[in-house]
Amino acid sequence: MTAQEIRQAFLDFFASKGHTIVPSAPIVVKNDPTLMFTNAGMNQFKSIFLGEEPVKFPRVADTQRCLRVSGKHNDLEEVGIDSYHHTMFEMLGNWSFGDYFKKEAIAWSWELLTEIYKLDKSRLYVTYFEGDEKEGLAADTETLELWREFVADDHILPGNKKDNFWEMGETGPCGPCSEIHYDGRTDAERAQIDGATLVNGVDDSVMEIWNDVFMQFNRLKDGSLQPLPAKHVDTGMGFERLVRIMQGKTSNYDTDVFQPLIQFIAEKSGIVYGPHPALSKGEGSDLQASEAHALKVLSFGEDLVEAKTDVAMRVMADHIRAISFAIADGQLPSNNKAGYVIRRILRRAVRYSYQYLNFKEPFLNQLVPILAQQFVGVFTELVNQKDFVQKVVLEEEVAFLRTLDRGINKFEEFIQKEAQEIELIKNLANDSSSSLPTAFKDSKTTIIRGNFAFELSDTYGFPLDLTELMAREIGWTVDVEGYETALAQQKSRSRAATAIDTGDWILLKEDDTVEFVGYTETETIAHVVKYRKVKAKGKEQYQIVLDKTPFYAESGGQVGDTGELIFPDGEIVPVTDTKKENGLIVHFVDQLPEDIDDALTAMVDVDKRKATNNNHSATHLLHAALKEVLGSHVNQKGSLVNNEYLRFDFSHFSKVTDEEIARIEAIVNERIRENILVDIQELPKEEAIAMGANALFGEKYGDTVRVVTMDMKFSIELCGGTHVQSTGQIGFFKIIAESAVAAGVRRIEAITGVAVEQYFNEQGKLIQQLKELLKNPKNVAKSVEGLLDENSRLKKELEKSVYEKAAGLKQVLAAKAEAINGINFIAQQVDLPNADAIKNLAYSLKDIVPNLFLVLTAQIDGKPNITVMIEESLVKEKGLNAGNIIRELAKEVQGGGGGQPFYATAGGKDVSGLPRVLDKARSFIPA
Repeated sequence: MTAQEIRQAFLDFFASKGHTIVPSAPIVVKNDPTLMFTNAGMNQFKSIFLGEEPVKFPRVADTQRCLRVSGKHNDLEEVGIDSYHHTMFEMLGNWSFGDYFKKEAIAWSWELLTEIYKLDKSRLYVTYFEGDEKEGLAADTETLELWREFVADDHILPGNKKDNFWEMGETGPCGPCSEIHYDGRTDAERAQIDGATLVNGVDDSVMEIWNDVFMQFNRLKDGSLQPLPAKHVDTGMGFERLVRIMQGKTSNYDTDVFQPLIQFIAEKSGIVYGPHPALSKGEGSDLQASEAHALKVLSFGEDLVEAKTDVAMRVMADHIRAISFAIADGQLPSNNKAGYVIRRILRRAVRYSYQYLNFKEPFLNQLVPILAQQFVGVFTELVNQKDFVQKVVLEEEVAFLRTLDRGINKFEEFIQKEAQEIELIKNLANDSSSSLPTAFKDSKTTIIRGNFAFELSDTYGFPLDLTELMAREIGWTVDVEGYETALAQQKSRSRAATAIDTGDWILLKEDDTVEFVGYTETETIAHVVKYRKVKAKGKEQYQIVLDKTPFYAESGGQVGDTGELIFPDGEIVPVTDTKKENGLIVHFVDQLPEDIDDALTAMVDVDKRKATNNNHSATHLLHAALKEVLGSHVNQKGSLVNNEYLRFDFSHFSKVTDEEIARIEAIVNERIRENILVDIQELPKEEAIAMGANALFGEKYGDTVRVVTMDMKFSIELCGGTHVQSTGQIGFFKIIAESAVAAGVRRIEAITGVAVEQYFNEQGKLIQQLKELLKNPKNVAKSVEGLLDENSRLKKELEKSVYEKAAGLKQVLAAKAEAINGINFIAQQVDLPNADAIKNLAYSLKDIVPNLFLVLTAQIDGKPNITVMIEESLVKEKGLNAGNIIRELAKEVQGGGGGQPFYATAGGKDVSGLPRVLDKARSFIPA
């Protein structure tokens, strides 16, 4: 069976068992502060398990795209090294929400594997939870007895909490589970060693393929377990592993899931791909410990190159899947949070292709069309956006390859500088007259400092193993312990900056369903359903859930409402923000009233809401205008809508010109003046899409969607935000900025309504002030142009004067050169207005004075400036180094600097130290 057929057989089987087949959720998680990415099939159903969202279909099945590269579930280090770990993977799953439980789940698992997929029953092993005395959890004997109907006792194994009690994270839904393992070894191997002894071991020929999780508990913040409102079934089967078994392969990468990508890479690189002995059983088990260890192991033997090229091809084939689906789901590579994770994965793939497959030009992006073709009819998000995704990957590759080159140059500069210092110290050490302390003489060795190795990794994308490889090539080593210390310090700083300490919910009402009335009301009577205390960045707050609320929770780019909760005794509690968490609307407050059980009045800040509505409706008009002016390729890639301004990110690969901006503004303002009625309906999703509604990639929509229309022929979008009743309420629209955000993504910032009025008032004041400064000319632009011309003329005259002054100084200083031990030494303070003039003087002196050792000092804008110039022959023959010398001289002016061995500059704070600089310079002349 092909991968496509295997996937479809799973979905068809569970459809026959009464399951509704639902689409995959986006790989990028929204409205859940505990997750950045979907890392398991159950993520999109978390709020159902917690009872925060009603059950629509009691039985569902799906194939969910998942990403595991951070947090508890982090497989990145193993990807490409072993045969079965991946960043992005598909999780086939069937679910029961309070419907069937263990009996049906176990029976159907066995039926699908043995009767539909025809797997050899003797190769299957199952596990059950053996209990945990510390947690007070009994053994899951019910599962044991259910399996005995299908499986012999010697193929049913007890499992500990680590393997057979599934938890999504530190808190949340959890429960005992039953894993199904498949023994893929040869008959001869099976005859020698009992497969039961290898379950959950290091031999990846015996691996878990399916996990039936019986969701019964909710893990609270204090570690205790609370029974869930209903019992659920959550199953997950690794699609890539299943395909490997069905196709009789020993590696996931040898299946038709990955081979189209790998063979394309092999063809374009000219390197043959093939399973390698060093990566199979034997050494492979040792290699799983870590990527760095794996590459060290592979650094020996005749088959070094082949092993690393195989790893590189696997890494590329795997990573392009994670990168492509994340971008298609709306997460662009960036330097923070989820965007940084995607950029890190992308750079890891590019680095492997650069380092081991010799792709010095962008190549990874060429895999996107091949990947998209594989998912036709499965995940249309990638198919529909393949051109955009490919362009984003291309731009990221181009940028990173430049960074790699800069990193290599940085590495070479470091080595050159260290080598020169080592040589200098050796010379001083051999000089009996030197007063250099012995400890300092021994301090310089051929070791790359850990903090520098970390800088290469953090700034230039060099992983530690690449720095180690480059170091080994020149006979150096890397301070790995220092690197790990720097890495740990950064992680600690990052955790401290983002840590949120969240307590458990305190429930006041059993029925915690929430009614949102904010589309039509800005004030309502409500009760607190539950609350909890949170602490973030040292500040304590409370989160409150109401049974009924007019507060819009941050979503779809629109910020959350603020306002007040007014209690019967007159106490007013300000609401500082409103956010979504799974199926909840959470209100943030800094204090709690004593009588929290009482009815309260929830009041939204109406003025802020109206201004936000203006900006939100304007984004819809802007989106439509962008498509009209720039083309149908324009799609929203992000937005921010608040009461002050709007920010709209969209797909486009060139700067929006001033003429295009003017046309876009004109179209939007024309639609505002037409005062179009904003029509909002709730429709079936298929009907809305059929009528031409724009849907955002990466958003999860239900079967019923909210359709916002501003003229059927102009703007129809799926949107859950709040809006004006008619476009005339927006007043006026003005674009204030246009810029690049990421590869293939532009950003427009704009204002509406009162903000535009204030903007034009400020512009009017500026123009009036300018007129007054120019003595009220008839033509302001012409007067400014005249001033600029005059300024340019005077600047040229000044530059000419400085040049002439420097030319005169050149001869004066040359005449003052002092010959010392074959070196022409000049140390003088000069009166020049800028660093460029001093630099030109230094280079011109170098041209006329042989064997020059030059030190110039100056005051520039009241601050000290030092310049050192050394003839190249003196650098090589005398061991002089301008960069080293300048650092010592700069101490006299409380400053610092650096540069190349022949030219360096420094600045500082203390101009009184300049004479000492000139005196000290002489001490660097070798005897």
